Amino acid sequence: MKFDVLTLFPDMINQACSHSIIARGIESGLICVNAINPRDYTKDKHKKVDDTPYGGGAGMVLMCQPYFDCFDSIDKDENTEIILLSPQGETFNQNMSVELSQKKHIVLICGHYEGFDERIKLYTKAREVSIGDFVLTGGELPAMCIIDSVSRNIDGFLGKIDSAHFDSFSDGLLEYPQYTKPREYCGYQVPEVLLNGNHSEIAKWRRKQQLIATYKKRRDLFEDFVKNCKDKQDLKLLNEVISELK
Repeated sequence: MKFDVLTLFPDMINQACSHSIIARGIESGLICVNAINPRDYTKDKHKKVDDTPYGGGAGMVLMCQPYFDCFDSIDKDENTEIILLSPQGETFNQNMSVELSQKKHIVLICGHYEGFDERIKLYTKAREVSIGDFVLTGGELPAMCIIDSVSRNIDGFLGKIDSAHFDSFSDGLLEYPQYTKPREYCGYQVPEVLLNGNHSEIAKWRRKQQLIATYKKRRDLFEDFVKNCKDKQDLKLLNEVISELK
């Protein structure tokens, strides 16, 4: 998968992609991340990419010309997904992450300052996406969130596909609690069920813990899961959890 990121601060993207699993994914050829600076495409002799807004108002607005030309420099086809990072966009979530992981090419357009000239949105025909109901200085951090999340869904990216399958939100529930050595630390014990080697009991315990965690921390997700649940074992565990926690 190829990610092209239009950003005025390419070092932010390049530095973030030089560490951990993202870096290994790039080295293995599973993903490619290319940061492109619209400032390199401006025709202004001072490398200007923004100007004051028509009609007045605070801040500076990103100009059409550098972004049009930068966008046009990218090879795209009908399967390219174009995303403009914006607080006005649809909220990014795990379902969208899985959907985007089926693409071969994603273009991420990062804003800065007061925002984009509206014609940039119209010209690129971009899908506006937000990572939450808050405002950031620019789109670079949201772009990296999307790159990281989407890449995790690519076969082979995490080594063991189960690592992604049991992540929080992968099936509408939060993740179960995890433990490692030692068995006891400062009076805190590892649950006995995880030590007995009975894999069916471990799987049942983990599923129940997912339901408990979701019930306590994200009641909205829990209620959605209850509405759509059809699995007999899950329904039995749901009844247990609801009875115990009410």
